[in-house]
Amino acid sequence: MADLFKILISSAIVDNVVFIQYLAICPFIGMTSETDKATGMGIATSFVIILATAVTWPIYKLIMIPLHLEFLQTLIFILVIASLVQLVEFFLKKSIPGLYKSMGVYLALITTNCAVLGVTINCISKNYNYGESLVYAIGSALGFIISMVIMSGVRSKLKTAKVPLAFKGTPILYVAASFLSLAFLGFKGLI
Repeated sequence: MADLFKILISSAIVDNVVFIQYLAICPFIGMTSETDKATGMGIATSFVIILATAVTWPIYKLIMIPLHLEFLQTLIFILVIASLVQLVEFFLKKSIPGLYKSMGVYLALITTNCAVLGVTINCISKNYNYGESLVYAIGSALGFIISMVIMSGVRSKLKTAKVPLAFKGTPILYVAASFLSLAFLGFKGLI
């Protein structure tokens, strides 16, 4: 139980998917202009991260390894992720049309979110069992939401800040992201 808690905290904060691993920078910069958008993107991506890990781990361990198809890992994982995003999209369209309409653009972007692929591959490379992989995915998903919400808060403060002309717009976002990464790097020695 302590190991699972360690994996959860480590994946969410110490080894944060955005601030430490530098994955999912596109939605991190592009979708954090408003807290509602950032939270919606974070929740939708988190759901796909957890679902993709739950599906890709057994495919890899029970099918790909026995058939010696490990070299197709990235290709198969991308196909699984794209299929899962389509299933989630169909489910939302039928079951919760209001949420589907508000997140229509977000769902398509999740397919190309490298954090989803990165988490699934990390579970395999870290040699986690199925339970550990799911805990790692949940922690990474929480870390993704945390990073999105923090950046949306920073961006709301930047709207009223006096930013030098050379840094206005996207450059100041990358400067702010680098400072946030440095802050999260401070957690590295904790676990």
